[in-house]
Amino acid sequence: MVPTRSLASFESVPQDDRLSELSAADLFDLDVVESVTTGQTPEHFARCGYVPLPGLLTELGLRELRSVIDRLVPSGRRKDFEMECMDGTPRHMSTLGGVVLAERAPGIVGLYHNNQLRAALGRALGLSLTTADDPVERHVLNMLHEAGDTHGYHVDDYPIALVLFAESPDCESQCGRLEFCPVGQAYEVATRSHQAGDAYLLRSDLFTHRVQPIHEGCRRTVLNFAYGVDGHDVTATPSASLLYD
Repeated sequence: MVPTRSLASFESVPQDDRLSELSAADLFDLDVVESVTTGQTPEHFARCGYVPLPGLLTELGLRELRSVIDRLVPSGRRKDFEMECMDGTPRHMSTLGGVVLAERAPGIVGLYHNNQLRAALGRALGLSLTTADDPVERHVLNMLHEAGDTHGYHVDDYPIALVLFAESPDCESQCGRLEFCPVGQAYEVATRSHQAGDAYLLRSDLFTHRVQPIHEGCRRTVLNFAYGVDGHDVTATPSASLLYD
């Protein structure tokens, strides 16, 4: 059984967060997405598996998202184990899965299902993105708040991940960075840093990825949206249920 310790009992979270009242244009700088929509982007994404979206969240969007997340953090579930189905790589983090977010954060659910955002991302990648069928995995919160916290190497079930940064480490050694490489090609590892308000797109089923361990006093809090691709079959693994149930 996966070791799980609750950070707090699931207390009622206010349902009146302003995310539900704001438009995609209020929350996201969609010009950031449009700026990467060039003739080279789909080819670049297919080859490199990664597209940065610096400053995707507006100042208002980041503030409101943080407000919602601050209310959710005490309900997180601590995970400390090795993921057998992902070559025994470590998980030291706190999480909230899609089912809990659907119950307690309607604004986040609204962001995930926003057609304007999804269409803009699809244009940038040259793909037709679809919502994930799995209610556990479609939108999740990953929190690395303790020294040594890490999200070990893995691939996702769904092909496209949009990762939104509510918090990111800000230390000289740049801990908590994203590392990724094509599956089976560890010699091609790339490393990327991000700031609060940034986002990135990742071909998360074909590129192995991890988050480097964070240091004492650092925090990395991200919201992950999983998308399917029209015509692409998803092969499910136990990883999402182990990490987010």
